[in-house]
Amino acid sequence: MNECHAANGSGKGQKILVVDDNEYTVRILRYALEKDGLQVMSALSGEEAVRVLETEGLPDLAIVDYQMSPGMTGFEFCHFVHQFTDLPVIMLTAVADDSLRQTGLESHVEDYILKPFNPAVLLARVHKVLERLGGFASSPLTRVDDHLMIDFPRQVAWVNGRIVPLTPIETKLLYVLMRQAGQPVNTSFILRRIWPEGTAFEDRLHVHVHRLRRKIEDESAPTAYIVSKRGHGYIFQAN
Repeated sequence: MNECHAANGSGKGQKILVVDDNEYTVRILRYALEKDGLQVMSALSGEEAVRVLETEGLPDLAIVDYQMSPGMTGFEFCHFVHQFTDLPVIMLTAVADDSLRQTGLESHVEDYILKPFNPAVLLARVHKVLERLGGFASSPLTRVDDHLMIDFPRQVAWVNGRIVPLTPIETKLLYVLMRQAGQPVNTSFILRRIWPEGTAFEDRLHVHVHRLRRKIEDESAPTAYIVSKRGHGYIFQAN
């Protein structure tokens, strides 16, 4: 069970999820990533990747193939997981289509790499994304303190041993804040990460923050987990 942490910058031992229906590609990526000191979770389909998240928790970053058959495409997997988390994704694909690339970068992914690829270049891109966004890997139950634990894939909190359901937006909001635990997260950044299509305003965010606070902070909570920082946004703090 993981303690709450924020991994700012690209550190050794961070977890990377590789999702590709080509076993050879998965082996190449695993070798390169593990040689670089990173931990690797893998799946041969989007559906298998969902099961991996439910049993092993969330990684710091995912490398996802666009075309996988049968089943989910890479974008469909991203759409599913981004309903409740802000997991950084690098799309890996043989499809050289500018419109596809634009769609991915605008709504789903942090970077887009064409096959065949140079493992050294891919590693550089992985580290660049982690340095920019920070990493936050979770086990199936992420322990904040004796009062609070979070299960991101199942979208529930455990508050003093009591299960509290979270909405997808509340779960994603927690992920964004906990990824930078102990540091102020700018309101505009939160809005972009939770609603990348740009249809939300600060008032809507305030409502979700208020509802989330009511769920995870009660009289027995040792601290206010989500604190407003005037002019700076919000900060997640844990004991």
